[in-house]
Amino acid sequence: MNRLMQTLTRSAVAAAVMTVFAASALAADLKVGLSVSLSGPNSSLGVPYSKGMAAAQAYKSEINGRKVQLIVLDDGSDPTTAGRNARKLIEEEKCDVIMGTSGVPAAIAMAQVAKETKTPMIGLTPILLDAADNPWVVTVAQPTQLMIDAVVERMKRNNVKTVGYIGFTDAWGDLVYTALMKAAPKAGITVVSNERYARADASVTGQVLKIVALKPDAVMTGGAGTPGALPFLALQERGYKGGVYGQHGLINPDFVRVVGAAGQGALMPTGPIIVAEQLPDSNPTKKIGLDFRQVFQKVNNAPTTDAFSAYSFDGWLVFADAAARAKGEPGTPEFRVALRDAIFSTKEVVGTHGVYTFKPGDISGVDERARVIVKLEDGKWKLAP
Repeated sequence: MNRLMQTLTRSAVAAAVMTVFAASALAADLKVGLSVSLSGPNSSLGVPYSKGMAAAQAYKSEINGRKVQLIVLDDGSDPTTAGRNARKLIEEEKCDVIMGTSGVPAAIAMAQVAKETKTPMIGLTPILLDAADNPWVVTVAQPTQLMIDAVVERMKRNNVKTVGYIGFTDAWGDLVYTALMKAAPKAGITVVSNERYARADASVTGQVLKIVALKPDAVMTGGAGTPGALPFLALQERGYKGGVYGQHGLINPDFVRVVGAAGQGALMPTGPIIVAEQLPDSNPTKKIGLDFRQVFQKVNNAPTTDAFSAYSFDGWLVFADAAARAKGEPGTPEFRVALRDAIFSTKEVVGTHGVYTFKPGDISGVDERARVIVKLEDGKWKLAP
């Protein structure tokens, strides 16, 4: 009898072990697809995005016992390629969620594919979409209006009455200008120009000459990354003495390097991560911001000095929180729906840029906790009083 019991016990144990191995084999990995600009004029943004995502994967590489695979594609700073990348990530790589990219036009192209294929997308740029028309997309980047409102408030404090505008000819330049036009009149500020330039342009002298001739109290810029430095450089060359303001598309080290002394004293909004060490301990984002700095340094063997890598990190945090709650088997249409629904029910997920709460009908999940005003002083970002 004892020998029979031992045999039955060993058989039961073996069966249990085989069941565990079988369950592990059946547990599909989660897949995240990232399309960013690793080459082209937007690469000064895209490279930080990819490095931030690598840090995020190291920070949390497993969710509910499932490993998370990261697949990264280069869109070459081209919106058409970004759209193709999105389709490849979804249809060929079977990604459960896609993220990207390094410019608003390219992000919009990706969002269209996400809608068509019914795949959740976490945008890393402040895209403006009709949530009723595309219920598959959210963004971890601050809404442009939220950030420009902060700039205009600062302009009013500085007694600015007239402001000239110069920005990109694309959707990002439009977003900044539209937000400025909405906020400025309420503050008693008149926008006197709407000059534009392409991301690949080498000079904005003509546009700046027109602005300087109008003698505005200040100039608002609507560029991003390295090309965003051109207006600052041209204004310095023309001897402009008024205030120059930027926005969160300029918070990266390549901009600081290229703009040099021409950016001295420039004011612009950004997420709190860029001055994490300068924040009071009561700020809800300070701890995760410092944690992000540490893991980024470990993974990339260099410190993070930009805002864009942190957007990737926050996108991963939002995804991880939702994936932990979503039911179903990764790689299936049913799981994509469950993941999308979980993302839109995100509540108070603390990230490096802000505290995220999403709901259907609203693609942006942050509030005033996601912005601070910084000043560029001697090549460093300082928290403005």
